[in-house]
Amino acid sequence: MNFGPLPSVDAAAVPSEGFVLDVREDDEWAAGHVEGALHIPMSDFVARFGELTEAADDGRRVYVMCRVGGRSAQVTQYLVRQEIDAVNVDGGMQAWDGAGRPMVTDNGNPAFVL
Repeated sequence: MNFGPLPSVDAAAVPSEGFVLDVREDDEWAAGHVEGALHIPMSDFVARFGELTEAADDGRRVYVMCRVGGRSAQVTQYLVRQEIDAVNVDGGMQAWDGAGRPMVTDNGNPAFVL
């Protein structure tokens, strides 16, 4: 079955109140992330899938993010197959940072993209 092209969006176009799922690893997350994002590393994703379905049970769109867009594309494809409204954020955190979108850290250090 062909699902057509992967739904994707530019980092600059993610709404400020959008629900972001960050699938990067812990060290990447610690360096800097989108405030309020749900962090489930791709390596843990299938085991922790319930955390996402619980967070997105209102049917809102999920904006899937990694560093440049490769891992998030795979996760987005998986979510679309599960009939979740998911879109890949093109260019990932690098594009997010490049668009001047805000990032935070959990320890108060300046945020950067690892």
